[in-house]
This record gives sequence, structure tokens and C-alpha cells, in this order.
Amino acid sequence: MRPTFINVLLSDSNDLPSSPGRPAVSLSLAGCATKPANDASLKTSFAEEEPHHKPFKASDPIDMEPTKWAGAELETRETGDTGGPHHLVGRTLEVSSLHDLKLSDKEVILSFDDGPAPGKTERILSTLDKFGVKATFMMVGEMAEAHPATARKVFADGDTIGSHTFRHPDLDKMSFDMAMAEIARGEHAVAKVIGTDVSFFRFPYLADSKRLRTAVAMRDLVVMDVDIDSKDYFNSKPSAVVTRTMDQLHKRGRGIILMHDIHQRTATMLPTLLARLESEGYKVVTLKYKGTFAPATNLIAQASLRVLR
Repeated sequence: MRPTFINVLLSDSNDLPSSPGRPAVSLSLAGCATKPANDASLKTSFAEEEPHHKPFKASDPIDMEPTKWAGAELETRETGDTGGPHHLVGRTLEVSSLHDLKLSDKEVILSFDDGPAPGKTERILSTLDKFGVKATFMMVGEMAEAHPATARKVFADGDTIGSHTFRHPDLDKMSFDMAMAEIARGEHAVAKVIGTDVSFFRFPYLADSKRLRTAVAMRDLVVMDVDIDSKDYFNSKPSAVVTRTMDQLHKRGRGIILMHDIHQRTATMLPTLLARLESEGYKVVTLKYKGTFAPATNLIAQASLRVLR
């Protein structure tokens, strides 16, 4: 039995509706956006802050209730023509550790964090299908439990699924044992919903540590880092997300792109982003785990053992 992990970023909640009757859990957004670039354990680059929007502060809360993340965002749905045939699909890259995750020039991996979010995730899946490409969805356990049909739709479509903890806390601010328990809980929640093991993991806010990364790797989980941060959690226009993402990609030439399927602006901008990638000769690599998957029942039975390992 083996799981896998990956590093990812945060999201915004400006437009998410409240949920009376349930206590809201608030988290800081600073972990992803302000992590020092010289942290040796974080292999990622971040775009400059949006010039027309104030950056989030450490005290700015993000509601963590699934009902709030799934809330509707009031944006115009600019779909555009995705016509065809398309030539964006690249190779399938099978990995069993972070060291296997090597991309060539003009290759990208699409990744989406924090979902699934009904409506938005399906729109993203539809766009991916039109272009013939696959992505990696790093699901929050609580979100998968709240929206199992959407999670299973991602799995049925053949996209790769990883875990992103259960409630999206900043693990760097928790004790080691509590952080590992949170990781295991999220992993098992997602696996139970989709009916099979998950092989990738991403740290919320990219807030990791050498000890946590080592422990995750020892659990046979692949930690997925981020090269291109779309910053789609900023309250900016979809076109700005595309421009920011492509500007970073032009500098790096390749990499793992971080997006979030809880935002309408992300679903709105994706056709344009994929069209830009295609017109500039990029290829979307499909990420797969190289190994044997265990059924979810085995995961539940071994949960306590894996936490102690």
C-alpha cells in the first residue's frame, strides 16, 4: 500500500457565502503567498503581487467550510471557442518519487487545489476534455466528503487525484504528530470517496518542513511542488490570471502550474490559458503514479499503522 504527496498554494474567499448554523474555521492566507523564496524545502516561484489589488495580510481569514468554498462567484462566464482538433496533449509521466518528476522544455503539468467544488470543477473537467488533456486535482478531504459525486466525476474522467489534508490547515504551525494525523485523515477521506488509494500530496499554503517532507516520503507519498503560481485566488479578472501565468511560464520554460478549482474565474479563464499554451507550442503532461493502488478499505484498516510509521 502506498500513497503520494505534492506542494500547493492557497485560495481566496472574498465572494464565498456564509453558512449560518455551522462554526466557520478561519485560516491565514499568508502561508502560501509569503513563504520565503530561499526556503530550501520549497521548490516554487511566485508571481509579483497584483498591482491593483492589496495583497492578503497574515490576519486575513479564509473560511474553510466546504459550503462556503462551493459558493457561487458572481463573474461573467466568458467561454470562447475551444474548436479543434487540438495538439496540446503531451506524454504521460509515471513517477514513484519527487525525483522522477522531471519536465522538459515547453512541458507543463496542470494542477488544481482545494476542491472539488460542484459546478466549477465540472466546468474545468469539460474544458480539459475539449482540449484532450488531463490534470491533477489535489482534493481537501472535507470537500471530497461534502461533494462525493464531483470527486468521483474527476476520477471517472481519468484525471489524477491527490490529497491536500482534511481541513487545509497550516501544518507548519502544528505539532509534528498533529500535522501527520491531519495528512493521514485527508488522504483517507479522499481515498474512501473515490474508492482507491491516492498517490500525491500537496502542503496547504506550501507550508512544509524538512521533517514533514521526509515523513510524507516515507509513507510512499509523492510531494508535488509548484513552479508556476497562477495566483487565481486574487480578486482579479480571468484575463489577468492568464497573463500572470504565461509571464511566469515564459521565464521558466516549463513547470507545474498551480490553480484552484474552487474559483469561477479559474474555470472561466482556463479555455484561454489552454489555447495560449497550445498556440505557443507547450504540451500538457499527464501525471500518474508508478506503482500498485490499494482499495480504500485497505487504507482505512491501515490508517493507525500509517500514522505511527
